[in-house]
Amino acid sequence: MGRALIIGCGGVASVAIHKCCQYSEVFEEICIASRTKSKCDALKEKLEGKTSTVITTAQVDADNVDQLVALIESYQPDIVMNLALPYQDLKIMDACLKTKTHYMDTANYEPEDTAKFEYSWQWAYRDAFEKAGITALLGSGFDPGVTGVFSAYALKHYFDEIEYIDILDCNAGDHGYPFATNFNPEINIREVSANGSYWENGHWVETEPMEIKRVYNFPEIGPKDMYLLHHEEIESLALNIPGIKRIRFFMTFGESYLNHLRCLEDVGMTSIEPIMYEGRPIVPLQFLKAVLPDPSTLGARTKGKTNIGCIFRGKKDGKDRTYYVYNVCDHEACYKEVGSQAVAYTTGVPAMIGAAMILTKTWNKPGVHNIEEFDPDPFMDCLCRFGLPFQESFDPELVD
Repeated sequence: MGRALIIGCGGVASVAIHKCCQYSEVFEEICIASRTKSKCDALKEKLEGKTSTVITTAQVDADNVDQLVALIESYQPDIVMNLALPYQDLKIMDACLKTKTHYMDTANYEPEDTAKFEYSWQWAYRDAFEKAGITALLGSGFDPGVTGVFSAYALKHYFDEIEYIDILDCNAGDHGYPFATNFNPEINIREVSANGSYWENGHWVETEPMEIKRVYNFPEIGPKDMYLLHHEEIESLALNIPGIKRIRFFMTFGESYLNHLRCLEDVGMTSIEPIMYEGRPIVPLQFLKAVLPDPSTLGARTKGKTNIGCIFRGKKDGKDRTYYVYNVCDHEACYKEVGSQAVAYTTGVPAMIGAAMILTKTWNKPGVHNIEEFDPDPFMDCLCRFGLPFQESFDPELVD
């Protein structure tokens, strides 16, 4: 059916690549490309003989548009799956525009020198992608990603109008380390140490980091502390879900994680401002990333579950309605299947599904689009087929 160029070979990319190889009738050929080709070669060696998908590898610097263009022109993919760093989104989008190749990613662009999370830079490509006749699918992970699909699904099947959305992200996994992050430490720590915000009555309300705390009793997990964060899908859902009054995003954190994070902040280790050390500039957060455990190594030692979902409140036929849709994922089951923990799994599976939607032309809309702008039903079907089944409740516990 199609050929995909996959840029990146970290934890999320590894899961997505495993899943592409499980869906060989769509992903007939894939090329795994990264700055470090040996990582791509090792994954290829692991998968060959277990799939009919033809796998090749390549070396590429995703910060170099000319290199990206040369690789795309050489390999001739039907889609580029950007599973690299969010700092590199625009360079990869530029290369896709130059070669008229479909594009997808799992997270919005972030400037490397500013902790700022918004879609404006990528939305600026809308006209160019539409004129080129190609699609850019933004945010095809879990959050953002599946949370947007859940929103579109709720609106299509259960609501005439959605007024309130609470997105709840719980990771109850235990990796046994005093402090580690379940995905790229640099991205994770920038995100959780930034000011929080939520959308209410047509404007942003900003909070201090970790200012708003709630306790929620997560199905199959139990009560957990969760904190309000800014998250990029709030911006697109506020635009694409009609009638919305408020959208909030909450994520769980344990006390040990927060205590370590506060200590690191207090001594300046989470700063993204370069400092001079022995005559050369270093970014403290990048140094911290280098000394923390690599998230891709956590799978073998992580136990417990994740629960990520959305609680919707709104109207159907003039009556109030509440709907909670969520996925529960087991870290050990994920590791047994693909060698990764559930945080990478819940992002990598939707990345593959989003690319498949474009390759099969199930979703066919030139331009730059967030995931909730498409028909959610085929995506929801694939979630169940490829390891992320959803559960539903029409009488859930609400968040005050």
